[in-house]
Amino acid sequence: MNEISKKCKKIKDLLDDSDYVLIGAGAGLSTSAGLDYSGARFEENFAEFIKKYHFTDMYTAGFYEFDTEEEKWAYWAKNIYINDIGIKATKLYKDILELIKNKNYFVITTNVDDQFLKAGFDEDKIFATQGSYKYIQCKNACHNKIYDATNLVKEMIEKTKDCKIPSELVPKCPVCGGKMEVNLRIDANFVQDENWYTQNKKYGEFLDNTKDMKVVLLEFGVGFNTPGIIRFPFEQMTYQNKNWHLIRFNKDNCMTFLDIQDKTIEVEDDIKKFIDEMLKSQNNYLL
Repeated sequence: MNEISKKCKKIKDLLDDSDYVLIGAGAGLSTSAGLDYSGARFEENFAEFIKKYHFTDMYTAGFYEFDTEEEKWAYWAKNIYINDIGIKATKLYKDILELIKNKNYFVITTNVDDQFLKAGFDEDKIFATQGSYKYIQCKNACHNKIYDATNLVKEMIEKTKDCKIPSELVPKCPVCGGKMEVNLRIDANFVQDENWYTQNKKYGEFLDNTKDMKVVLLEFGVGFNTPGIIRFPFEQMTYQNKNWHLIRFNKDNCMTFLDIQDKTIEVEDDIKKFIDEMLKSQNNYLL
């Protein structure tokens, strides 16, 4: 039995013996799923923008200060479509659901691409802390509401010319008349609407109700961009709760900062390949 097979067996045994599963997901999970923000995928979809603005990837392009709202929304419409509205659930996210579908679970994620929801995870069990590409909000957060921009984004893309949208498509806040922004946590004006607080409460209740249970924490692709949301709390909870085990999937940063090595399995392989192997192993056990 090779090293991957041994880890698969250990994880399967932990999952089989667990009462609950807590999933924490960062950017590395979507990257493994094929939603790269750079490379060929970026170059093929943003050729005009690369030529005009010399962008190198979607992430850094998101911080570019455009001269006009027409330019800004031409870029963001493309970004939103490519990373959310225009794509279906990826195989990796569906495979993870297949792996834990019979368990009591909850998901906390900093990803904003709605892949968990698209893959079929229960929306009541998903806390997307950093927002979603498909929603927009008042740039100045003058009121606590977000708006589905699906149809607007599609129209923007259809009518984009020379990296600009028509002025009449530039969204305006329906309350104050000011500028709108994508509902992403990029500054202190990020709108946490009623649903955000509802899911935050449900996450807290999940943690409270499971602290004495057998819990497996599946942490996928969480690095050090915002470690205080998932990575560090997952380590702390594993340390504090004797029946909790952490499975950390990360190609580059698998180490932990607390003395929980005996309760941690580190998976430094590509997430997609490892989950494929997990499902194959699971099916073999059922034969």
